[in-house]
Amino acid sequence: MQTVLNISLNDLNSEFINSLKQKFDKTTEVEIRLQDKSPADDLFSEEDFWGIIEKIDWSKKGSENKLKPAVKMLAKMPVSSIYLFADKLSAKLYYLDTRAHADAYAAKDPEHFISADDFLYARCAVVAEGKEYYEKVLNDPSQMPDEIVFEHLLYLADDAFEMKMGVPFNYIPTHNYETQSNKAGSQID
Repeated sequence: MQTVLNISLNDLNSEFINSLKQKFDKTTEVEIRLQDKSPADDLFSEEDFWGIIEKIDWSKKGSENKLKPAVKMLAKMPVSSIYLFADKLSAKLYYLDTRAHADAYAAKDPEHFISADDFLYARCAVVAEGKEYYEKVLNDPSQMPDEIVFEHLLYLADDAFEMKMGVPFNYIPTHNYETQSNKAGSQID
């Protein structure tokens, strides 16, 4: 049986939560959907996204250590910001997943080979380098690097959510960023 409750955010308090706990079995799962009237950018803006990215500490050794300051900053934000960060990251990776970017990436390999995973990790590196570099590569696919990768960027939201909530992040972002997902080369949400 599924029960749908529509309540105002102002009415969501510990008393309400405790009454639900008394009425339902402790194994009952709860899904929270926010029907916010304001645009997502009011909740977590482009500036917020790039502010997190700027916290990556390139002076550290190891991908996890480089990401720690960004993970900590995101974990201090509301949970909704973690979801919105994951959505914005997925969109940026998706927008770089074009034939032109892939061709530029493959052209730098003597055999013109493209590994789907390596191309994804190179796109991660482009985003991790910051807004200016991302926009440069987005607008000029010939600037797509082949020598840098940063796979661990994919786990930034996961790590922040687990740090904040103590449980794994179980979320599929709005855009599929796997290689060849954006066959049309779309940059429109």
